[in-house]
Amino acid sequence: KMAGSPAPWIGSAYLFLQSTCKTIVLPSLYESSQKKPNVFKALKLALADSTGSVNGVDMLKVHCSHPHLIVQLKFCKQENCRRFLQSYREGALQESLQNHLQLSLALSTVPLEMELKAGNEHLDSMLKDEDRCLECIYREKPDRLRDEEITELEECLKSLVVHQSINNKMAVKDYAPLNPPSLPHPSQGSSLFPQVTFVFQGQQFANRTLTPDDHQKFAKLVSKKWKQVGRSLQRNCRALRDPVIDNLALEYDREGLYDQAYQLLLRFIQSEGKKATIARLIAALEENGLISLAEELLGLHSNEDCS
Repeated sequence: KMAGSPAPWIGSAYLFLQSTCKTIVLPSLYESSQKKPNVFKALKLALADSTGSVNGVDMLKVHCSHPHLIVQLKFCKQENCRRFLQSYREGALQESLQNHLQLSLALSTVPLEMELKAGNEHLDSMLKDEDRCLECIYREKPDRLRDEEITELEECLKSLVVHQSINNKMAVKDYAPLNPPSLPHPSQGSSLFPQVTFVFQGQQFANRTLTPDDHQKFAKLVSKKWKQVGRSLQRNCRALRDPVIDNLALEYDREGLYDQAYQLLLRFIQSEGKKATIARLIAALEENGLISLAEELLGLHSNEDCS
């Protein structure tokens, strides 16, 4: 019936995700404007791994329904859906997503529970009958176009062009915008995107845009060394070039060190936008011997224990 039909093979399913670690709540992470791109990136890479292609499965919408994160999937080719089902059944998708989330969110571990549904059918109970699963997914036609937010996140992911690696110095390598072809092997899926990570004190961390929490911690803890950090940031930030830093020192002298440091980082964030990353700030802190502050910003003083 499906093979003989001239119409394209299109089907839909819902992937339910939940972390079994109490301190990691996936819907809350996705609802955070800072963490959302990281969670989306992990989903995108894991799905690419499962089908062997960036375009093997399309995400139409991500629903936050505590404690679940629910991803609405659209398949446009039966062979892609079959590959996805095999990856899901064998646990490869789960392992891939756990690894990508762990890297993207800079967490020690992200244990997951997964469930797959198509309409009212719970596919987990029939995974050994692949043709029946395919039929259920094929019966469920997508009820929506891709969510605008998903399109924006896709564009954001494609525009990642900088891979930052820090080990006392910051090395910057350029990558071309991502328009990758389909891949022959699912295991190669994660090579489609540059890993945007950096190394600090021998550990690897996911890079991300600075958050309001980072901003406040920096201003509170950097103390008198804020100008030195500013000089380090100045090299790759026009908005901090002389005499800006000295002017900030004079302008906010009465308010004190917190406000001076806060205004410094504010200028950096406002001028650099998404390029105002934790990697760049950590590099500047490391250069000036502020290792404890760097550790504080990376959460090394309060690691979550999720065994």
